[in-house]
This record gives sequence, structure tokens and C-alpha cells, in this order.
Amino acid sequence: MTTLIDHYSRQTTQQEQQVYEHLLSCVKVEPPTQLLERFRRLFINGVGYPDSEIGLAVEKIVNSKQAEQEFPFFLNRCCHILINSWQTQPQLQWAIPELVALLENMSPGIHTYSRTIRRLRQLLKLFTETDQYLTLRRMAQVMSQPADNTAFGLATADNESKQVGSLIRRYPYLYQHYLLSEESSYEQQQTVRQIQAQIQRRFEFKLSQYVTYQVRQAQVRRQASPAVPGRLIQPVSNPTLLSDRELGISLKHFVGKVEGSYTYRDLAHRFLSHAKYAPSYKVFKDDFYEYLTSSINPAYGKRQFNDKLYNHLKNIVPQSDFQKPNELLLVRTCSQVLSYLVVESLQRPNHFVFVDLITNMGATFTTGLLLKIVLICGKVKPYLEKRFTILFNHYESFTRDGVPWLITSLENLNVAFSIHFGKADVSYLKYFL
Repeated sequence: MTTLIDHYSRQTTQQEQQVYEHLLSCVKVEPPTQLLERFRRLFINGVGYPDSEIGLAVEKIVNSKQAEQEFPFFLNRCCHILINSWQTQPQLQWAIPELVALLENMSPGIHTYSRTIRRLRQLLKLFTETDQYLTLRRMAQVMSQPADNTAFGLATADNESKQVGSLIRRYPYLYQHYLLSEESSYEQQQTVRQIQAQIQRRFEFKLSQYVTYQVRQAQVRRQASPAVPGRLIQPVSNPTLLSDRELGISLKHFVGKVEGSYTYRDLAHRFLSHAKYAPSYKVFKDDFYEYLTSSINPAYGKRQFNDKLYNHLKNIVPQSDFQKPNELLLVRTCSQVLSYLVVESLQRPNHFVFVDLITNMGATFTTGLLLKIVLICGKVKPYLEKRFTILFNHYESFTRDGVPWLITSLENLNVAFSIHFGKADVSYLKYFL
């Protein structure tokens, strides 16, 4: 993918501003069908635009000396003027993938003697090779899936829907890293945050409904006499790709007691209360090691995992071993351990440790190990989200059947985040744990 130049330091030209203001005024009063037709005439066909002044402004932009560098930024901004308006209204969100489809399905058109139209086609092709276009396509993929129950259920069976990438809508915690590039504007960032919040709220609401339904079902089964049929309760579907049994295990694990009488949140509070008295960073790392390995199955940990984790911790900022621990060291320690446990980087996407953990401990317990880290250092939550985005990018063209461990991990993390950092109401569960 081609990267765009730094556009935050550039000046908007008079013609660009003219087009922006024109689209902003149109988007306030016109339906998506009309706006899509405007976009097609202005940017795809390059002829027949009803407002000749705007058509002339685009022509000047296309034929400018800096067009190859500047046009991608200009077109991306035009797209987001429309997208920013549509994404706030659920009934209009269908238009976002339609807009991207105009760019994706550009026909070469008939031969033309018009220098401007030929130039426009060249610039459009260049735009489709940028990171900005990639993020547009990904956003279209998020918005192309229905916003009803099927968005959190099993998808259809066509080839594209079998790919890991087609599941992106399910994981809003990936959006910041998956839908944005380094060149993303403030407006794009705001749009993604709004979409993320909207979809996260919807999942948490459905998870809460599902938990309430399951608890009520259990109450009815306990109270009903064998001779008297239980009263009917409106069924609520499982909003995850986990089986009902897997989701039940996951919910109980992240809500209930995991070590003795302690929940994950209890363990984090206890560790932090103790860690603030650590006399040195070296002692802190030793305590952190004990905190993490208490969740590891001894039969697995003693084989080699615990020793390797200890050596990894020992080599994190060793020059600070005799310094008093501070927040900076906490963040650095947690982030480096997350890299070790999940995946190092986009350039080096090695994740043998993560796969080995899941193979031996299961996705739920492995997610719990990662949750322990984030609960003692909330600042590394975005860092963990980025680790999972790297894995998602790495496997997005794979079929789901090819990486079931990844899907199960993504689903477990969604449940864990919704319980500990979201607003999913799973309080009813506590009476059954």
C-alpha cells in the first residue's frame, strides 16, 4: 500500500474548500441515493455534473501539478464528508459500502479524448493503492453487515463470509487500529470512535439480555414442579460465535472466582496494593511473575513456560533493576509481556507462545492471563488491542475453519472486555456462581 504525505502541514486550496463546502451543504438536505449519483458523476465519470462551478473546481484539482500527491487526500476527505453524516443515522449506513463500491467497481469506460477524464482515471487508480482507501474498504465491510441480531450471530455461507476478515464488525475493540491509518484525519478518527461505541453498546446490550434470559431459564427450571410446565420466556439468542456451553464457561470465568475466593479484579487490587511497597524494580518483576504464573496450570507451566516467562521478565529494562518501580516501568513491563505472550509486531508477527498457551490452557484461561495484565495497568489495553489487530490482519484472508483458536480468542476477549471495561450487566450471574 502506498502511503500519503503529511497533509496536516498543507494548505487547503480554494477549489478543494469549494468542493468540501458544496458536499457539506448537499449532505444536509439530500438522500444517499442522490448523493451517490452526485459522487459518481463528479469523481467516477468526470462529466455531466449539474453544478458547473463545482465540476470546474474538480477539473482544476485533477489537472494541478501536485495532483498525484494531493488528490488522494482530497478524495478521501470528500468520502468522509458523506460517511460522517451517514454513520450517525443507522437507516442510512447502507450507503457507506455503496459509496466504496463506486470506487471498487470503476469500469475503465470507453476511450476518451478528454485529457481531464484520462487524468481523473489515473488518479482514481492511484487512490485505490493508498492506505486511506484500504481503511475505507474496511469501514465499508463493517457497515455492510446488518445492524440487527445477525451481526452478532452466524454469517451466511458464501466464500467471503467464511473469511476471518468478514468478522470485523464483531470486534469493535480492533477498530482503532484496523480502520485507521497514520494519515487518518481527526474527522475519520471521530467517525471510527462513534461507530466503535455504537457497535460495542449493541453487543453489551445483547450479552446482558442473553445472561438475563439464561438466569431466568435456570430459575424456572429450579422452581417448576415436574407435573407443572414452566412458564414460557421469550428466547434470546447467543450473541457470540461461542457455543452456549463455551459462553457459559467464559462468563462464569470472567465474573466469578478464579483463585480461591478471588475474582480477577480482586487479584489485581491485591497485587497493586502489595506492589507499591516493592523496594526495587527487580522485586516488582519477581512479584509480577508470581501474579501471572498463579493462573498457569502447574503441569504446563513447569515444563518450560514459567522459566521462559521469568527470563523474559528478567531482561526487561535490567538497568533499572535497583530503581524504585514507577508507572513508566509498569507500562513498559506490561506492554513487553503482552508482546511476548501474544505477538511481537506487524513486521515480526511470531505468535508461537500464544498458540501454545491456547493449545494447552484453552482460549478462556489464556484470555484471563491477558486480562490480569490489563487490570493492573489500564494504559496497556490499547496495546493489547493492537496485538490482536496484528493477528487479525495476519489471518484476515484465512477461512474461519483454518484458525478456530483465533476466533475463540477474539470472542473471549470481547466478553472479558465487555464485563470489565464495558457496561454489560451480568450481575444476575453472581447468584448462580
